[in-house]
Amino acid sequence: MDNKSVWVLGLCLVAGLGVLGFFLRDAAISYKEYERTVTVRGLSEQEQLADVVVWPIQYTAAGNDLQEVYATLEENADKVQEFLKSRGVNDDEISLDTPLVTDRSAQRYGGDESARFRYVGSQVITVYSERVEEVRQMKKEAGELGSRGVAISGDDYQFRTEYLFTKLNDIKPEMIEEATVEARKVAQKFAEDSGSRLGKIKTASQGQFSISPRDSNNPHIKNVRVVSTIVYYLSD
Repeated sequence: MDNKSVWVLGLCLVAGLGVLGFFLRDAAISYKEYERTVTVRGLSEQEQLADVVVWPIQYTAAGNDLQEVYATLEENADKVQEFLKSRGVNDDEISLDTPLVTDRSAQRYGGDESARFRYVGSQVITVYSERVEEVRQMKKEAGELGSRGVAISGDDYQFRTEYLFTKLNDIKPEMIEEATVEARKVAQKFAEDSGSRLGKIKTASQGQFSISPRDSNNPHIKNVRVVSTIVYYLSD
């Protein structure tokens, strides 16, 4: 190969590398711009009424004769169920637990000899119903059982009334859409303030739905909440 050919080949290589470098530089700049992003969160909240109520009714009996204690619990079970059915509660909404009786004189770490009654028993009848407001009214009238000789236990944590919202799937699409719209509004505002244009979504993640009482005095009113996190591309 003569000197002229060598020079031509060298110039071509230099020119090619220069063009390649230009395109690589332009691609790098474009890629860097394309990777500009903003991360935003969108919130959706709704208030919903509980559609299921679980009402455990615990009653007790005490005495020194074991058979009498069991008999009293059985009588109380009949009275409680009579009270519920008189107010329209169906058999399939009522469940009866096994009675529990404690012998205070036969405790594992020593009996309580000073106890007035040797045997203390309790039993729970649970109402599971979709008629939330009707059951709430029954709870207000449950004091009537006391006049019938049924000793209802206090509102122990273990036997608190539960209010459930079971129709989350019905409102999920609407809430996810609302959270996405709110997130985009925030991203759009950020883009405008920074002199950029909002691009496509890079990634999106849906947070967990949370269902909690609106407040301690109204546990049957639920606050349903979800937060979506979305990453948008930005461009000049």
